[in-house]
Amino acid sequence: MSEPRWRRLGADQRREEIFACAQRLFTQRPYAEVSTTDIAREAGVARGLLNHYFGTKRDLYLEVVREAATVPEIAVAQLPNGTLEERIDAAVTWFLDSLDQQGASWINATGSHGMGRDPELEKILVQAENDSVDRLIDAIGVSETEGRRDELRAFIRTYGQLARAAGREWLVKKALTREQVHQLLRVCLLAIVDDVLPASLGD
Repeated sequence: MSEPRWRRLGADQRREEIFACAQRLFTQRPYAEVSTTDIAREAGVARGLLNHYFGTKRDLYLEVVREAATVPEIAVAQLPNGTLEERIDAAVTWFLDSLDQQGASWINATGSHGMGRDPELEKILVQAENDSVDRLIDAIGVSETEGRRDELRAFIRTYGQLARAAGREWLVKKALTREQVHQLLRVCLLAIVDDVLPASLGD
């Protein structure tokens, strides 16, 4: 067994490194097969430091889930001020880049593998989904019909389920290429905005 790889880092850097190592391990293996000892060894720290920054393995996992499942505000802010087609293409590109960097962690997180039914985890996933839906609505510039916000969000949540399934086919099952998934998600979102929403919610 190798000894921890001690390096002198600031507190914020050390915390980020531990978090990144946890993300990597939870991507590679189911929750139940990752121990705090594994994470500490991967990060080159004593296990007590991991507990100091994050608490239990479950606490750390929930933080990984929260980040993996939420579209950050900066992703919307960085989209180009172009046509709807250009913004959708850029949004899909960002999403697939993010999946590529995270591996299967985002997909695994939304399935809560190894955690069973955990109320706190489910609460995190619901909040992450709501935040991500609202940011996608902002990203594509959909005008909200008064009093029909819930319906609009329901359409976009349904698209989110498609995005998760497509990501799984690409990253986990290897049945689709990234290019195929990009085309699928781009065309479907454009059709939702151009055709489905006007027909269902009005112009």
